[in-house]
Amino acid sequence: MATTDAHDTPGGASGHTAVDPATGVPREELHRGLRPRHINMIAIGGAIGTGLFVASGATITNAGPGGALLSYAAIGLMVFLLMQSLGEMATYLPVAGSFEAYGSRFVSPSFGFALGWNYWFNWAITVAVELVAAALVMKFWLPDTPGWVWSGLFLAILVALNAVNVRVFGEGEFLFASIKVVTVVVFLVVGVLMILGILGGKSPGFSNWTLGEAPFVNGFAGMLSVFMIAGFSFQGTELVGVAAGEAENPEESIPRAIRSVFVRIMLFYIGAIAIIGFLLPYTDPRLLGARESEDISIAPFTLIFQNAGVLGAATLMNAVILTAILSAGNSGMFASTRMLYGLAVQGKAPKLFTKVTKHGIPMPALLATAAIGALCFLTSLVGEGVAYTWLINASGLAGFITWMGIAWCHFNFRRAYVAQGGDPADLPYKAALFPIGPIVALVMCTIVVIGQGSEMILHPEGQFIQLLATYIGLPLFFALWIGHKVVTKSTRVDLAAADLRRH
Repeated sequence: MATTDAHDTPGGASGHTAVDPATGVPREELHRGLRPRHINMIAIGGAIGTGLFVASGATITNAGPGGALLSYAAIGLMVFLLMQSLGEMATYLPVAGSFEAYGSRFVSPSFGFALGWNYWFNWAITVAVELVAAALVMKFWLPDTPGWVWSGLFLAILVALNAVNVRVFGEGEFLFASIKVVTVVVFLVVGVLMILGILGGKSPGFSNWTLGEAPFVNGFAGMLSVFMIAGFSFQGTELVGVAAGEAENPEESIPRAIRSVFVRIMLFYIGAIAIIGFLLPYTDPRLLGARESEDISIAPFTLIFQNAGVLGAATLMNAVILTAILSAGNSGMFASTRMLYGLAVQGKAPKLFTKVTKHGIPMPALLATAAIGALCFLTSLVGEGVAYTWLINASGLAGFITWMGIAWCHFNFRRAYVAQGGDPADLPYKAALFPIGPIVALVMCTIVVIGQGSEMILHPEGQFIQLLATYIGLPLFFALWIGHKVVTKSTRVDLAAADLRRH
C-alpha cells in the first residue's frame, strides 16, 4: 500500500508548489494557514446559527420539550457518527475538495463528480440565502434602506475575507463563531439562574413539562418534524473536512476538533432546548411564529433574555443573528471556493479554477462562486422570487446528500484500507463503532430525507409541485452522477486497488 508522510500532502507545510501532472509545470498550491483554534471554531460555528437562535422555538411547539430534546439528541448522535467517519478520512487524506476526492477514490469517479458539484452548488446558493437574510436583519435598524444595498455590502465583505489569505478567513470565522458561542454560553447561564428562581421572578419549575400534552406533543409525527429541523440546523459541521486541506497540522488539529465538537454542540443544543422548554410553554404562539416571521423580538432567545431583564434584548439578538448569518456566508464562500478548486484539480471543472495566488487563494474559483451567489441573490428580486425559492429548495437536500456520501465513502475507505494490507490501528485517527457507525448514519439521513416530504407522499393530492420543489435536489444529483458515468464510462472503484496515496 503506497503512502507518504502527512507533510507530503498537497499544499503541505513543507512547500506551496506542486507539479501539474498534465503539463509537468510547477504551480501554486493552497497554503496550510489554519491553526487548531480556527479548525475548532469552524466546526463548532458551522452548527450554531439561526436554526438554534430562531427556529428552536418552533421545535418545542411541534413536539413539546421532551420530543424536541429526544429529536436533537438523535440528530446529535448522527452528527457524531458522521464526524467520526469524516475525521478518519480527513486526517488520513487532508485535501481541498475533500468530498469529491473521497467519492472518486472510494466509490466511483462519477459519484465523486456529483458529490463535489452538489456541495459547491449547495454552498454557492447558501451565500445567496445569507445575503437575503442579512438584508432582512438590517431592516430592524434601518428599515428605509433598500435591501440590495446591504446585500451588496456584505457580499463585498465576504469576498474580502476570503481573498487575502486563508488565515484571514480563519480569523474572521473565529470572531464570528466566538460571538455565537459566547451568546449561547450566556444564555445557558441566564436560563439556569431563571429556572432556579434567581433571575426573572418566580421559577416555573416543571410546570411547562406537564402542561397539556407535554412533554411529548403530536407523538412520533411531531418528533419527525423536529428531526428534520434539527438535521438542517447541524449542517455545516462537515466544513472541518474542507478546512483540513489548509490546516497547519491536520493529524493533530482534525482529531481534536472532531472530539470536541460533538460534546460542545450537544451541550449547546440540548442545553438551549431544555432551557426554552422549562421557561416557555409549548403553547406560546410566539414560538412557532418566530420561525416564520422577520420579527426578531419573538425569537425564543430574545424572549428569555427579556424575561430575565436584559436591556435591549432584541437589539442584542439581532446583532448576534447578523454575525451568525455572516459566519454562514463566510463559511459558504470558503467551502464552495475550495470545492470548485478541488474539482478543477481533478479535471472535473475548467482548468482556469486551478489557478492560485501567491498567497494561496484560488482567486478564479472565489470570483466565480461570488458571481453565482450574486446571481442567485438577484433572483430573489424578480418574478416574486419564484426562481430563488426553487434554488433554495434545490440546495435544501444537498447537505444531507453530502452526509450520506461521507458515510458511504468512509465505509468503503476502511474496507479498502484493510483490503490493501492496512491495520486500522495505524490510522492517524480511527473512527469509533465501525462499521455500525456509517451504516446507522446513512439510515438516519435517509429517514430525514424521506420524512421531509412524508406528508406530501402519503397525501399527494394537489401537492405535486410542492413535492417536486422539496425533492428537486435529488434528481439534480442523480443527473450529475449518471450523466458523468454515461460520458466517461467510469466504473465502480475496486477497493483492492483504490487510491490510498497521501500525496
